[in-house]
Amino acid sequence: MPQQQTLKQPITFSGIGLHCGNKVTMTLLPSGPGSGLRFRRLDLEGSPEVEARTENVVDTQRSTTLGRGSVKVHTVEHILAALAGAGIDNAVIELDANEPPISDGSSRVFARLIGEAGTMTQTDPLEPYQITTPIQLTLGETDMAIFPHDGFKITCTSSDRGGRFTQFYSLEVTPSTWVTELSHARTFCFYEEIEFLIKNGLIKGGSLENAIVIRDDAVLTNEPLRYREEFVRHKILDIIGDLSLVGRPIRGHVIAVKPSHHANTELAKAILAQIRRPLEAAQTFAPPPVVLENRHPLGSTAPSKTLNPATPIVTSSQPAETLVQDGATLDTMQVMKILPHRPPFLMVDKVTLIAGNRIVAQKNVTMGEPFFEGHFPGHPIMPGVLQLEAIAQVAGILMMRQAENAGKLAYFMSAEDVKWRKPVRPGDVLMIEVEMTKSRGKIGKARGKCTVDGESVSEANVTFMLIDR
Repeated sequence: MPQQQTLKQPITFSGIGLHCGNKVTMTLLPSGPGSGLRFRRLDLEGSPEVEARTENVVDTQRSTTLGRGSVKVHTVEHILAALAGAGIDNAVIELDANEPPISDGSSRVFARLIGEAGTMTQTDPLEPYQITTPIQLTLGETDMAIFPHDGFKITCTSSDRGGRFTQFYSLEVTPSTWVTELSHARTFCFYEEIEFLIKNGLIKGGSLENAIVIRDDAVLTNEPLRYREEFVRHKILDIIGDLSLVGRPIRGHVIAVKPSHHANTELAKAILAQIRRPLEAAQTFAPPPVVLENRHPLGSTAPSKTLNPATPIVTSSQPAETLVQDGATLDTMQVMKILPHRPPFLMVDKVTLIAGNRIVAQKNVTMGEPFFEGHFPGHPIMPGVLQLEAIAQVAGILMMRQAENAGKLAYFMSAEDVKWRKPVRPGDVLMIEVEMTKSRGKIGKARGKCTVDGESVSEANVTFMLIDR
Protein backbone atom coordinates (compact mmCIF):
# COMPACT_ATOMS: atom_id res chain seq x y z
CA MET A 1 0.00 0.00 0.00
CA PRO A 2 1.37 3.49 -0.82
CA GLN A 3 2.24 5.80 2.06
CA GLN A 4 1.58 9.47 2.72
CA GLN A 5 4.22 12.05 1.83
CA THR A 6 5.34 15.44 3.05
CA LEU A 7 8.19 17.79 2.19
CA LYS A 8 11.73 16.98 3.29
CA GLN A 9 12.47 20.61 4.13
CA PRO A 10 10.81 24.05 4.13
CA ILE A 11 10.48 26.14 0.94
CA THR A 12 10.15 29.94 0.80
CA PHE A 13 9.06 32.08 -2.13
CA SER A 14 8.07 35.76 -2.35
CA GLY A 15 6.03 37.72 -4.86
CA ILE A 16 2.66 39.46 -5.25
CA GLY A 17 -0.89 38.17 -5.22
CA LEU A 18 -2.74 38.20 -8.54
CA HIS A 19 -6.12 39.46 -7.40
CA CYS A 20 -5.28 41.31 -4.17
CA GLY A 21 -1.98 42.75 -5.39
CA ASN A 22 -0.33 42.39 -1.98
CA LYS A 23 3.33 41.57 -1.48
CA VAL A 24 3.56 38.16 0.12
CA THR A 25 6.09 35.65 1.33
CA MET A 26 4.99 32.03 1.26
CA THR A 27 6.72 29.21 3.13
CA LEU A 28 5.82 25.56 2.65
CA LEU A 29 6.50 23.45 5.74
CA PRO A 30 6.52 19.68 6.31
CA SER A 31 3.55 18.42 8.32
CA GLY A 32 2.67 15.22 10.17
CA PRO A 33 0.79 12.27 8.66
CA GLY A 34 -2.95 12.72 8.42
CA SER A 35 -2.76 16.50 8.85
CA GLY A 36 -3.53 17.30 5.20
CA LEU A 37 -2.87 20.63 3.51
CA ARG A 38 -3.60 23.84 5.41
CA PHE A 39 -2.98 27.56 5.01
CA ARG A 40 -1.63 29.58 7.95
CA ARG A 41 -2.05 33.40 8.01
CA LEU A 42 1.01 34.76 9.81
CA ASP A 43 -0.21 38.34 9.32
CA LEU A 44 -3.22 37.79 11.59
CA GLU A 45 -3.27 37.52 15.36
CA GLY A 46 -2.88 33.95 16.53
CA SER A 47 -1.76 32.78 13.07
CA PRO A 48 -5.13 31.19 12.25
CA GLU A 49 -5.28 28.28 9.84
CA VAL A 50 -7.68 27.28 7.09
CA GLU A 51 -7.76 23.67 5.92
CA ALA A 52 -7.73 22.97 2.19
CA ARG A 53 -11.11 21.22 2.24
CA THR A 54 -14.29 21.62 0.23
CA GLU A 55 -16.32 22.80 3.22
CA ASN A 56 -14.06 25.86 3.50
CA VAL A 57 -14.69 27.11 -0.07
CA VAL A 58 -16.29 30.56 0.25
CA ASP A 59 -15.84 32.08 -3.23
CA THR A 60 -15.07 30.82 -6.73
CA GLN A 61 -15.20 34.03 -8.79
CA ARG A 62 -12.16 33.81 -11.12
CA SER A 63 -10.24 31.83 -8.47
CA THR A 64 -10.85 29.60 -5.45
CA THR A 65 -11.02 31.28 -2.05
CA LEU A 66 -11.00 29.37 1.23
CA GLY A 67 -12.21 30.78 4.52
CA ARG A 68 -13.09 30.07 8.13
CA GLY A 69 -15.03 32.89 9.72
CA SER A 70 -13.31 36.17 8.91
CA VAL A 71 -10.06 34.45 7.86
CA LYS A 72 -9.72 34.02 4.10
CA VAL A 73 -7.07 32.87 1.64
CA HIS A 74 -7.55 33.77 -2.03
CA THR A 75 -6.34 32.08 -5.23
CA VAL A 76 -5.25 28.81 -3.65
CA GLU A 77 -5.53 26.60 -6.74
CA HIS A 78 -2.03 27.00 -8.22
CA ILE A 79 -0.09 26.07 -5.08
CA LEU A 80 -2.56 23.29 -4.25
CA ALA A 81 -2.10 21.91 -7.79
CA ALA A 82 1.69 21.96 -7.32
CA LEU A 83 1.47 20.04 -4.04
CA ALA A 84 -1.10 17.55 -5.36
CA GLY A 85 0.82 17.08 -8.60
CA ALA A 86 3.97 16.23 -6.64
CA GLY A 87 2.08 13.80 -4.42
CA ILE A 88 2.41 15.89 -1.24
CA ASP A 89 -0.37 14.88 1.14
CA ASN A 90 0.59 16.85 4.26
CA ALA A 91 2.01 20.38 4.39
CA VAL A 92 1.48 23.80 5.97
CA ILE A 93 1.38 26.81 3.62
CA GLU A 94 2.39 29.87 5.64
CA LEU A 95 1.49 33.31 4.24
CA ASP A 96 2.06 36.83 5.51
CA ALA A 97 -0.80 38.14 3.35
CA ASN A 98 -4.18 36.91 2.14
CA GLU A 99 -3.10 35.28 -1.13
CA PRO A 100 -0.18 33.11 -2.32
CA PRO A 101 2.22 34.74 -4.79
CA ILE A 102 1.09 34.39 -8.38
CA SER A 103 4.65 34.00 -9.73
CA ASP A 104 4.38 33.87 -13.54
CA GLY A 105 0.75 32.73 -13.53
CA SER A 106 1.65 29.04 -13.60
CA SER A 107 2.84 26.49 -11.04
CA ARG A 108 6.28 26.14 -12.64
CA VAL A 109 8.26 27.81 -9.86
CA PHE A 110 6.34 25.94 -7.17
CA ALA A 111 6.95 22.61 -8.91
CA ARG A 112 10.67 23.37 -9.17
CA LEU A 113 10.98 24.37 -5.51
CA ILE A 114 9.06 21.30 -4.34
CA GLY A 115 11.37 19.15 -6.47
CA GLU A 116 14.43 20.79 -4.92
CA ALA A 117 13.08 20.34 -1.40
CA GLY A 118 12.29 16.68 -2.02
CA THR A 119 9.54 14.49 -0.59
CA MET A 120 9.60 12.38 2.54
CA THR A 121 7.62 9.16 2.94
CA GLN A 122 5.62 8.99 6.15
CA THR A 123 4.48 6.08 8.30
CA ASP A 124 0.74 6.30 7.65
CA PRO A 125 -0.73 4.57 4.60
CA LEU A 126 -2.15 6.59 1.72
CA GLU A 127 -5.73 5.74 0.81
CA PRO A 128 -6.64 7.04 -2.67
CA TYR A 129 -10.35 7.01 -3.39
CA GLN A 130 -11.47 4.89 -6.32
CA ILE A 131 -14.51 6.38 -8.04
CA THR A 132 -17.15 3.66 -7.89
CA THR A 133 -19.96 5.08 -10.02
CA PRO A 134 -19.98 7.99 -12.49
CA ILE A 135 -20.70 11.49 -11.21
CA GLN A 136 -22.01 14.11 -13.62
CA LEU A 137 -23.07 17.73 -13.21
CA THR A 138 -24.01 20.64 -15.46
CA LEU A 139 -23.68 24.25 -14.33
CA GLY A 140 -24.61 26.75 -17.03
CA GLU A 141 -22.26 26.20 -19.96
CA THR A 142 -20.05 23.86 -17.93
CA ASP A 143 -20.26 20.08 -18.01
CA MET A 144 -18.22 18.06 -15.54
CA ALA A 145 -18.07 14.32 -14.99
CA ILE A 146 -15.82 11.72 -13.42
CA PHE A 147 -15.82 8.02 -14.24
CA PRO A 148 -14.13 4.97 -12.69
CA HIS A 149 -10.51 4.66 -13.81
CA ASP A 150 -7.41 2.93 -12.46
CA GLY A 151 -5.32 6.12 -12.46
CA PHE A 152 -6.03 9.84 -12.48
CA LYS A 153 -6.85 11.15 -15.94
CA ILE A 154 -8.27 14.50 -17.07
CA THR A 155 -9.80 15.19 -20.46
CA CYS A 156 -10.75 18.82 -20.99
CA THR A 157 -12.17 21.16 -23.62
CA SER A 158 -11.96 24.91 -23.09
CA SER A 159 -13.16 27.97 -25.03
CA ASP A 160 -14.85 31.29 -24.44
CA ARG A 161 -18.53 31.91 -25.04
CA GLY A 162 -17.90 32.71 -28.67
CA GLY A 163 -15.97 29.49 -29.21
CA ARG A 164 -12.68 31.33 -29.67
CA PHE A 165 -9.43 29.51 -28.99
CA THR A 166 -11.21 26.22 -28.44
CA GLN A 167 -8.64 23.71 -27.23
CA PHE A 168 -8.73 20.05 -26.25
CA TYR A 169 -6.25 18.08 -24.19
CA SER A 170 -6.23 14.74 -22.38
CA LEU A 171 -3.59 13.45 -19.98
CA GLU A 172 -2.90 10.72 -17.46
CA VAL A 173 -1.71 12.80 -14.51
CA THR A 174 1.37 11.50 -12.68
CA PRO A 175 4.12 13.36 -10.79
CA SER A 176 6.20 13.21 -13.97
CA THR A 177 3.54 14.38 -16.45
CA TRP A 178 2.43 17.05 -13.99
CA VAL A 179 5.84 18.70 -14.12
CA THR A 180 6.46 18.45 -17.86
CA GLU A 181 2.97 18.78 -19.36
CA LEU A 182 0.95 20.98 -16.98
CA SER A 183 2.92 22.95 -14.39
CA HIS A 184 4.24 25.52 -16.94
CA ALA A 185 0.77 26.52 -18.23
CA ARG A 186 -0.08 30.14 -17.35
CA THR A 187 -3.37 31.70 -16.37
CA PHE A 188 -5.16 33.78 -19.02
CA CYS A 189 -8.14 36.04 -19.55
CA PHE A 190 -9.95 37.71 -22.45
CA TYR A 191 -9.41 41.42 -22.99
CA GLU A 192 -13.11 42.27 -22.65
CA GLU A 193 -13.14 40.69 -19.17
CA ILE A 194 -10.50 43.05 -17.78
CA GLU A 195 -12.82 46.00 -17.13
CA PHE A 196 -15.24 43.75 -15.22
CA LEU A 197 -12.42 42.24 -13.17
CA ILE A 198 -11.01 45.63 -12.23
CA LYS A 199 -14.44 46.98 -11.25
CA ASN A 200 -14.91 43.96 -8.97
CA GLY A 201 -11.61 44.57 -7.19
CA LEU A 202 -9.75 41.70 -8.88
CA ILE A 203 -6.43 41.32 -10.77
CA LYS A 204 -4.84 44.18 -8.80
CA GLY A 205 -1.51 42.41 -9.22
CA GLY A 206 -2.11 41.29 -12.80
CA SER A 207 0.21 42.07 -15.71
CA LEU A 208 1.69 40.37 -18.75
CA GLU A 209 4.36 39.11 -16.36
CA ASN A 210 1.87 36.73 -14.77
CA ALA A 211 -1.01 36.27 -17.21
CA ILE A 212 -1.81 35.91 -20.90
CA VAL A 213 -4.38 38.29 -22.39
CA ILE A 214 -6.42 37.30 -25.46
CA ARG A 215 -7.69 40.25 -27.55
CA ASP A 216 -9.78 39.33 -30.58
CA ASP A 217 -7.53 36.85 -32.40
CA ALA A 218 -4.29 38.11 -30.86
CA VAL A 219 -2.48 36.58 -27.91
CA LEU A 220 -0.74 39.19 -25.76
CA THR A 221 2.13 37.69 -23.79
CA ASN A 222 5.68 38.64 -22.84
CA GLU A 223 7.01 35.33 -24.16
CA PRO A 224 5.94 32.67 -26.68
CA LEU A 225 3.28 30.20 -25.61
CA ARG A 226 4.83 27.39 -23.60
CA TYR A 227 2.48 24.74 -25.01
CA ARG A 228 0.39 24.70 -28.14
CA GLU A 229 -2.65 24.06 -25.90
CA GLU A 230 -1.51 26.27 -23.01
CA PHE A 231 -5.00 27.57 -22.22
CA VAL A 232 -6.69 24.20 -21.78
CA ARG A 233 -3.66 22.83 -19.96
CA HIS A 234 -4.00 25.65 -17.43
CA LYS A 235 -7.66 24.71 -17.02
CA ILE A 236 -6.50 21.17 -16.17
CA LEU A 237 -4.00 22.64 -13.70
CA ASP A 238 -6.90 24.45 -11.99
CA ILE A 239 -8.95 21.24 -11.88
CA ILE A 240 -6.10 19.42 -10.12
CA GLY A 241 -5.80 22.18 -7.52
CA ASP A 242 -9.54 22.38 -6.89
CA LEU A 243 -10.06 18.61 -6.69
CA SER A 244 -7.29 18.37 -4.10
CA LEU A 245 -9.86 19.89 -1.72
CA VAL A 246 -11.38 16.41 -1.48
CA GLY A 247 -8.54 15.69 0.95
CA ARG A 248 -7.21 12.50 -0.62
CA PRO A 249 -5.98 11.40 -4.07
CA ILE A 250 -8.65 10.42 -6.58
CA ARG A 251 -8.62 7.46 -8.93
CA GLY A 252 -10.92 8.36 -11.79
CA HIS A 253 -11.24 9.95 -15.23
CA VAL A 254 -12.42 13.56 -15.20
CA ILE A 255 -14.09 14.89 -18.34
CA ALA A 256 -14.63 18.66 -18.37
CA VAL A 257 -16.14 21.01 -20.93
CA LYS A 258 -15.62 24.73 -20.24
CA PRO A 259 -14.65 24.12 -16.60
CA SER A 260 -14.74 26.80 -13.93
CA HIS A 261 -13.62 27.00 -10.31
CA HIS A 262 -17.25 26.82 -9.23
CA ALA A 263 -17.85 23.63 -11.20
CA ASN A 264 -14.52 22.13 -10.11
CA THR A 265 -15.29 22.61 -6.44
CA GLU A 266 -18.86 21.35 -6.89
CA LEU A 267 -17.43 18.18 -8.44
CA ALA A 268 -15.07 17.89 -5.46
CA LYS A 269 -18.07 18.11 -3.12
CA ALA A 270 -19.91 15.45 -5.11
CA ILE A 271 -16.88 13.14 -4.92
CA LEU A 272 -16.67 13.67 -1.17
CA ALA A 273 -20.37 12.83 -0.88
CA GLN A 274 -19.74 9.56 -2.72
CA ILE A 275 -16.85 8.77 -0.37
CA ARG A 276 -19.05 9.30 2.68
CA ARG A 277 -22.13 7.51 1.36
CA PRO A 278 -21.14 3.91 2.28
CA LEU A 279 -20.33 4.91 5.87
CA GLU A 280 -23.58 6.81 6.24
CA ALA A 281 -25.51 3.90 4.75
CA ALA A 282 -23.84 1.45 7.12
CA GLN A 283 -24.77 3.62 10.09
CA THR A 284 -28.34 4.16 8.89
CA PHE A 285 -29.28 0.73 7.60
CA ALA A 286 -27.26 -1.58 9.85
CA PRO A 287 -29.50 -4.30 11.32
CA PRO A 288 -30.31 -4.17 15.04
CA PRO A 289 -27.64 -5.57 17.37
CA VAL A 290 -27.74 -9.31 17.88
CA VAL A 291 -27.85 -10.06 21.59
CA LEU A 292 -25.91 -13.16 22.63
CA GLU A 293 -27.12 -14.54 25.93
CA ASN A 294 -25.18 -16.32 28.64
CA ARG A 295 -27.22 -18.90 30.48
CA HIS A 296 -27.02 -18.51 34.23
CA PRO A 297 -28.00 -20.98 36.93
CA LEU A 298 -31.70 -21.17 37.69
CA GLY A 299 -32.52 -20.54 34.03
CA SER A 300 -31.99 -16.73 34.14
CA THR A 301 -30.40 -14.87 31.23
CA ALA A 302 -28.08 -11.88 31.03
CA PRO A 303 -26.69 -10.14 27.97
CA SER A 304 -22.94 -10.56 27.53
CA LYS A 305 -22.10 -8.66 24.35
CA THR A 306 -23.72 -7.16 21.24
CA LEU A 307 -22.61 -7.57 17.68
CA ASN A 308 -23.32 -4.90 15.09
CA PRO A 309 -21.91 -5.24 11.55
CA ALA A 310 -21.55 -1.45 11.28
CA THR A 311 -19.22 -1.07 14.26
CA PRO A 312 -16.18 -2.86 15.68
CA ILE A 313 -16.93 -5.62 18.19
CA VAL A 314 -16.50 -4.22 21.70
CA THR A 315 -16.47 -6.18 24.93
CA SER A 316 -16.72 -4.82 28.43
CA SER A 317 -13.06 -5.58 29.02
CA GLN A 318 -11.79 -3.83 25.88
CA PRO A 319 -9.23 -1.08 26.74
CA ALA A 320 -10.25 2.48 25.91
CA GLU A 321 -7.42 2.97 23.44
CA THR A 322 -8.59 0.00 21.33
CA LEU A 323 -12.04 1.57 21.00
CA VAL A 324 -10.61 4.63 19.26
CA GLN A 325 -9.67 3.26 15.85
CA ASP A 326 -10.07 4.42 12.27
CA GLY A 327 -13.55 3.57 11.04
CA ALA A 328 -14.96 2.99 14.53
CA THR A 329 -18.23 4.43 15.79
CA LEU A 330 -18.88 4.67 19.51
CA ASP A 331 -22.16 4.68 21.41
CA THR A 332 -22.72 6.43 24.74
CA MET A 333 -21.57 3.48 26.85
CA GLN A 334 -18.36 3.19 24.87
CA VAL A 335 -17.78 6.94 25.13
CA MET A 336 -18.05 6.65 28.92
CA LYS A 337 -15.35 3.98 28.89
CA ILE A 338 -13.03 6.66 27.48
CA LEU A 339 -14.17 9.90 29.12
CA PRO A 340 -14.52 10.38 32.88
CA HIS A 341 -17.43 12.81 32.37
CA ARG A 342 -20.95 11.77 33.31
CA PRO A 343 -24.36 13.38 32.84
CA PRO A 344 -25.20 16.18 33.11
CA PHE A 345 -21.67 17.16 32.07
CA LEU A 346 -21.14 14.53 29.36
CA MET A 347 -21.41 16.49 26.10
CA VAL A 348 -20.99 13.54 23.71
CA ASP A 349 -23.77 11.07 22.92
CA LYS A 350 -21.92 9.15 20.24
CA VAL A 351 -18.95 9.23 17.88
CA THR A 352 -19.89 8.83 14.22
CA LEU A 353 -16.49 8.99 12.52
CA ILE A 354 -12.83 8.45 13.39
CA ALA A 355 -10.40 8.95 10.50
CA GLY A 356 -6.75 9.76 11.09
CA ASN A 357 -6.48 13.01 13.03
CA ARG A 358 -10.17 13.78 12.53
CA ILE A 359 -13.18 12.80 14.62
CA VAL A 360 -16.88 13.62 14.37
CA ALA A 361 -19.28 13.24 17.30
CA GLN A 362 -22.89 14.05 18.11
CA LYS A 363 -24.78 15.63 20.99
CA ASN A 364 -28.58 15.47 21.00
CA VAL A 365 -29.74 18.70 22.62
CA THR A 366 -33.05 18.01 24.38
CA MET A 367 -35.39 20.20 26.42
CA GLY A 368 -34.45 18.05 29.41
CA GLU A 369 -30.93 19.51 29.56
CA PRO A 370 -30.52 21.00 33.08
CA PHE A 371 -28.85 24.19 31.80
CA PHE A 372 -32.03 25.22 29.96
CA GLU A 373 -33.77 25.81 33.29
CA GLY A 374 -31.80 29.00 33.82
CA HIS A 375 -30.37 29.74 30.32
CA PHE A 376 -32.85 31.24 29.65
CA PRO A 377 -36.42 30.78 30.96
CA GLY A 378 -38.77 31.11 28.03
CA HIS A 379 -35.86 31.38 25.57
CA PRO A 380 -33.71 28.23 25.97
CA ILE A 381 -30.24 28.47 24.41
CA MET A 382 -27.31 26.09 24.93
CA PRO A 383 -24.44 28.01 26.56
CA GLY A 384 -21.54 28.63 24.20
CA VAL A 385 -19.03 27.48 26.83
CA LEU A 386 -20.66 24.04 26.80
CA GLN A 387 -20.11 23.85 23.05
CA LEU A 388 -16.43 24.55 23.79
CA GLU A 389 -16.56 21.81 26.40
CA ALA A 390 -18.00 19.43 23.80
CA ILE A 391 -15.10 20.23 21.45
CA ALA A 392 -12.60 19.58 24.26
CA GLN A 393 -14.25 16.27 25.20
CA VAL A 394 -14.25 15.05 21.60
CA ALA A 395 -10.57 16.04 21.27
CA GLY A 396 -9.87 14.08 24.44
CA ILE A 397 -11.42 10.97 22.88
CA LEU A 398 -9.12 11.26 19.87
CA MET A 399 -6.07 11.53 22.14
CA MET A 400 -6.89 8.06 23.49
CA ARG A 401 -5.73 6.53 20.20
CA GLN A 402 -2.28 6.45 21.78
CA ALA A 403 -1.85 3.63 24.26
CA GLU A 404 0.35 5.75 26.55
CA ASN A 405 -2.58 8.14 27.09
CA ALA A 406 -4.96 5.47 28.36
CA GLY A 407 -6.46 6.33 31.73
CA LYS A 408 -5.42 9.99 31.62
CA LEU A 409 -7.53 13.11 32.00
CA ALA A 410 -7.55 15.96 29.49
CA TYR A 411 -7.41 19.33 31.28
CA PHE A 412 -8.78 22.25 29.24
CA MET A 413 -6.01 24.92 29.15
CA SER A 414 -7.06 27.55 26.62
CA ALA A 415 -9.35 28.42 23.71
CA GLU A 416 -8.43 30.75 20.84
CA ASP A 417 -10.24 32.15 17.81
CA VAL A 418 -13.55 31.33 19.48
CA LYS A 419 -16.63 32.26 17.47
CA TRP A 420 -20.29 31.66 18.23
CA ARG A 421 -22.36 32.11 15.13
CA LYS A 422 -25.89 30.86 15.81
CA PRO A 423 -27.88 29.80 18.89
CA VAL A 424 -28.33 26.11 19.66
CA ARG A 425 -31.84 25.29 20.84
CA PRO A 426 -33.76 22.27 22.17
CA GLY A 427 -34.29 19.67 19.46
CA ASP A 428 -31.04 20.49 17.65
CA VAL A 429 -28.50 17.78 16.89
CA LEU A 430 -25.08 19.27 17.57
CA MET A 431 -22.37 17.77 15.35
CA ILE A 432 -18.88 18.25 16.77
CA GLU A 433 -15.99 17.94 14.33
CA VAL A 434 -12.45 18.07 15.72
CA GLU A 435 -9.09 17.80 14.00
CA MET A 436 -5.87 17.40 15.98
CA THR A 437 -3.26 19.91 14.90
CA LYS A 438 -0.55 19.07 17.42
CA SER A 439 0.13 16.30 19.89
CA ARG A 440 3.46 16.39 21.64
CA GLY A 441 4.05 14.83 25.02
CA LYS A 442 1.25 15.82 27.37
CA ILE A 443 0.06 18.80 25.34
CA GLY A 444 -2.54 18.57 22.62
CA LYS A 445 -3.95 21.21 20.29
CA ALA A 446 -7.05 20.82 18.18
CA ARG A 447 -9.35 22.78 15.91
CA GLY A 448 -13.04 22.20 16.50
CA LYS A 449 -16.29 23.18 14.83
CA CYS A 450 -19.88 22.61 15.90
CA THR A 451 -22.67 22.53 13.33
CA VAL A 452 -26.45 22.11 13.31
CA ASP A 453 -28.06 20.96 10.06
CA GLY A 454 -24.78 21.64 8.25
CA GLU A 455 -24.52 25.26 9.42
CA SER A 456 -21.66 26.37 11.64
CA VAL A 457 -22.79 27.44 15.13
CA SER A 458 -19.41 27.69 16.87
CA GLU A 459 -15.71 27.06 16.36
CA ALA A 460 -12.49 27.33 18.32
CA ASN A 461 -8.87 26.25 18.61
CA VAL A 462 -8.36 24.50 21.95
CA THR A 463 -5.30 23.49 23.93
CA PHE A 464 -5.35 20.87 26.66
CA MET A 465 -2.98 18.90 28.84
CA LEU A 466 -3.12 15.23 29.77
CA ILE A 467 -2.61 14.31 33.41
CA ASP A 468 -2.89 11.08 35.37
CA ARG A 469 -6.23 10.41 37.02
